[in-house]
Amino acid sequence: MEPSKLQEFIVEFLQKLGVEPQSIAVHTGHRTVVAVQVSDPTLLLGPQGEHLRSLNTIAKRMVEHKHGEATFLIDVNGHHESELERVRGEARVLAQRARLFKHDVEMPPLSSYERLVVHELFQDDPEIKTESAGEGKFRHIVLKYKDQALAKSS
Repeated sequence: MEPSKLQEFIVEFLQKLGVEPQSIAVHTGHRTVVAVQVSDPTLLLGPQGEHLRSLNTIAKRMVEHKHGEATFLIDVNGHHESELERVRGEARVLAQRARLFKHDVEMPPLSSYERLVVHELFQDDPEIKTESAGEGKFRHIVLKYKDQALAKSS
């Protein structure tokens, strides 16, 4: 879906929910992010961003139903990006622990998108390898220390 059509859809979607956005911008590139600014984000975010996750699911399903594939993310007042920064920071701290103690470290359960972000964060790291483990809402990342001696001999 082209950015202008996506923006129109999100404006209509939010208006049907009784929300008047102050601004909406569609950022394309590696991922398509619809940045929404509202005066009171409480209703759209919900507890621990639960409403925002649900809004994203509903909006994607609606777009998929009409236009096929839907790969975008709605971010309200920068909440999602700040959460991703928190996850990245936690992953970096745990990776340092894996390096220091030379053993695997498990992260808490993460959404599929957060796991993707962590996998991308360490994709070029020579010492840390990431793997997803667990099932359903307990799915998480394991940060594995790569033994450099084994890596060189393989």
